[in-house]
Order: sequence, then structure tokens, then C-alpha cells
Amino acid sequence: ICFLLFAILYVVSYFIITRYKRKSDEQEDEDAVVNRISLCLSTFTLAVSAGAVLLLPFSIISNEVLLSFPHSYYIQWLNGSLIHGLWNLASLFSNLCLFVLMPFAFFFLESEGFAGLKKGIRARILETLVMLILLALLILGIVWVASALIDQDAASMESLYDLWEFYLPYLYSCISLMGCLLLLLCTPVGLSRMFTVMGQLLVKPAILEDLDEQIYIITLEEEALQRRLNGLSSSVEYNITELEQELENVKTLKTKLERRKKASAWERNLVYPAVMVLLLTETFISVLLVACNILCLLVDETAMPKGTRGPGIGNASLSAFGFVGAALEIILIFYLMVSSVVGFYSLRFFGNFIPKKDDTTMTKIIGNCVSILVLSSALPVMSRTLGITRFDLLGDFGRFNWLGNFYIVLSYNLLFAIVTTLCLVRKFTSAVREELFKALGLHKLHLSDAPRDSEASKPSANGHPKAL
Repeated sequence: ICFLLFAILYVVSYFIITRYKRKSDEQEDEDAVVNRISLCLSTFTLAVSAGAVLLLPFSIISNEVLLSFPHSYYIQWLNGSLIHGLWNLASLFSNLCLFVLMPFAFFFLESEGFAGLKKGIRARILETLVMLILLALLILGIVWVASALIDQDAASMESLYDLWEFYLPYLYSCISLMGCLLLLLCTPVGLSRMFTVMGQLLVKPAILEDLDEQIYIITLEEEALQRRLNGLSSSVEYNITELEQELENVKTLKTKLERRKKASAWERNLVYPAVMVLLLTETFISVLLVACNILCLLVDETAMPKGTRGPGIGNASLSAFGFVGAALEIILIFYLMVSSVVGFYSLRFFGNFIPKKDDTTMTKIIGNCVSILVLSSALPVMSRTLGITRFDLLGDFGRFNWLGNFYIVLSYNLLFAIVTTLCLVRKFTSAVREELFKALGLHKLHLSDAPRDSEASKPSANGHPKAL
């Protein structure tokens, strides 16, 4: 069963990566083999990431199904042993991908072989293995020194020599904490950014707008730009590249206006408001659950994500609302994961990581797979820490040291609630702030964070300002 589930995830991950992978990477024979090996390792990592995302939803729905049909013959395969096995495999493969496979894929892709050796796959593998050993020694030294500085107990120092039982779980605990901190940064940004993303994907209602007139104006501008581009010489003030870029922007805007015009009244006036209300409701429920979890942490020790053991799988429902509550938890978990990915790519530091269709190098694909693996591995921990679900963390996910620290867990919940609220307030008051800045004459100082349209400062081809 585990193999069938992973095979499905692997096939889906392969199609996703090949959709974005640059086709020109497969030219030379040796480089083609290296790229193929790196592609397989990246696909494996992405499949593990998808499995880590599905851990909590699959476990929650399995618990409810076992409660509803405890003696059914057709679900005998769904039991606690399978759930615990999936959690252990997800933890094992996450460690394997994060510390072995992805570093190997990156160094293998960048290797050329040592000087003086015969060039080929063997020389590149040898260089990659040497780089992995040096990297392992470097990380081992850093973690050992950090543990010595933080905890000076002799027993904890000696336990670091136990590589498999303590060192790797300790290192993965540190990576998990970093992933949860990254989720704490990305998820609030993504929750506020989701409204903008869905607004770009859906057709907005045409209120007090004449789409026919706008399409007519943009058509005239497109024709003027085309005529100017056809009769352009090298001595003209406008550069050919600038005009082509402006013409492309005009065509894109015209396509969007035509799509809005062709959309049905149901799509314009019902789907867009319904999706916006749904996003707002899910965000409000998430913040409300975090606020309730903060209160539970202050009065109840069992609210801590570590050290508590529930009734077990299939013995009792984890939600007071039964199957409906479990379905709501699953929806919120997926919503938080999508929001964290959107927020991750919305940050300026990770903006260059955004993959492009048929134009993404293998190095960038490896970076994206590692980032998604860190986010997805920390998702179950974050969901349990924030109180989105009461399902106990199984396997190595529930053995992280920092999960038993009351102050870290409480601070995490407070920061999530405060930062999410501030991001939403900033999002929905941006228009009011813009008008206040304009009324006070402060808009010239660029104090607001609203994105400025680079095309608005450039005149159109006919010399008139772009009122559209």
C-alpha cells in the first residue's frame, strides 16, 4: 500500500517537474545522463514532499473512517500500523532527501571531475562523494559546537557521538524548527497574498465599467504601437525593445479585457465574490483556532504538541463536530500549505526561485524541491503547534525537543496570530492609506507599500497619458 501511494505521487511529481524543466538541458551525452539522474532524485524529493503534506489529512480521514465503519471487511487494510508506518517512512525519506539525495544531486550537477583524472561519469561521482563527505564533516562540526555552546552538560555532549540515535534526529529537529520559522514568515504573507492571486485568476465583476469602450481604446493603442514599430528607424527616440515590450503589455491587457467580456454573468457576479468570501472565512477560522489554542496553552497542559498521547487511531473522534470538523481541519491544512507556498514565492529573497514553464534549469529545480521539502516537512508540526488539529504527531515528528518548550510554542502561536492579523489589516487598508497619502501630499515620497505600475510613468505611443 505504501509503495502504491508513493508510486502515484512519483508519477505526478515527474509530470510536474518535466512541465517546468528546460528542454535545452539535454544536449551532450554525459550531461544528459547527469541531468537524468538529478531529475530522478528531484522527482523523488518532490514525491516525498507531497507525502509529507498528505500525512495529516490521510491520518485524520482514516481515523474518521475507522470510527464510522469499525468492523467493515473492505477497510481492514486501513489500521494504526499502516498510519504509523507512513509517518515513519515520511520521516526517514525526508532525512534521506534533505541530507543525502539533494546535496548529491546538486554537487553531481556542478561537478566536472578532479584535475588529472579521466573525465566521465565516474570522475564526477568521485568528486561528488568527496564533496558530500566534506559537507557532512562541516555540518557535524557546526552542530557539535552549537550544542556545546547551548547545552554544556557532559551527557548531552557524549550523546552527539551517537550518530544514528541522537545526532541525525537532533539535526532534523533543528531543520524542522527552521522550517516552522520559515512557515511563520511565509504563511501570513501568503494568506494576505491569496486574495490578490485569486483576483488575478478569476474574472472580477464589471461595476460601473464599460468594457467595450476600454477594448476599443486599447485596440487603437495597439494599432498605433504597431504602426510606430513598423516605421521605426534607429534614430527614433523610442527603442525597438521598449516598444515591443509596451506592445506585449498592451496585448496582454487586451486579452484580459476580452476574457472579462466573454465571461458569463454567473462567473462575474457570483464566483468571484463567493471565492473571496470563502478565503476570508478560512483565514478568519484559522486565526480564531490559533487564538483558542493560545488560551488552551495557558490553562491546559495537554494542549502542548509534545508529551500528550490521544486515544489512538480509530478509538475516538479528534473533533467535537465529528466528520464535519475533520473535513474542516483537512481543508485548513491544505489552505495553509498553499498559502505558505504562495507566500514563499512572494518574498523578495525567494522571488528568483519561481519556476517558468519549459525554462527552468535543473539547479533551480533542485532549489525549489529542497524549499518545498522543508515547508512540507514542517507543515504537520506547524498544524499541531497552532492547534489547527488535535491529531498527535507520530514517529520522529513528535520527538522534536523544542515541541516540549512551553515558551517557544506559546511565542509561535502569538507571533502567527499577530503577524497574520497585521498582514490582513495592511492588505485591506492599502486603498485607504493610498488616498490618505494623496490627500496629505505624501504620495510623492513613496511611503506606501502598494506596487507601482512601471508602465504608468511611460507615455503611450500617441503621446497621451495612460488613463486606462
